[in-house]
Amino acid sequence: MATPIVISIPHQLGRAEARRRIEGGFAKIIHLLPGSSGARSERWDGDRLIFSVAALGQTISGAIQVLDATVTMEIELPGVLYVIAGGLRDRLQKMGQLLLTRK
Repeated sequence: MATPIVISIPHQLGRAEARRRIEGGFAKIIHLLPGSSGARSERWDGDRLIFSVAALGQTISGAIQVLDATVTMEIELPGVLYVIAGGLRDRLQKMGQLLLTRK
């Protein structure tokens, strides 16, 4: 199994507001995953969002941990999808920063 993509995004929103923004923007995050138009599941366990998405005949799984000053995304890309990990990491980082920028 490949090493997961791990992205850490600092914020100044506090845990509750960061979680609210992740909840509201989760569809945008999922949309960045390759072929993510398939079935998906998501559930919160405390301040940790655990998800999976059917993509290109495979399953992408991951978790988003919301902390007081940081949000950490950890995403497992199966097989050949790992080849695109670098570009995907950059897009996810930018989307996360947009969601968590103080407004």
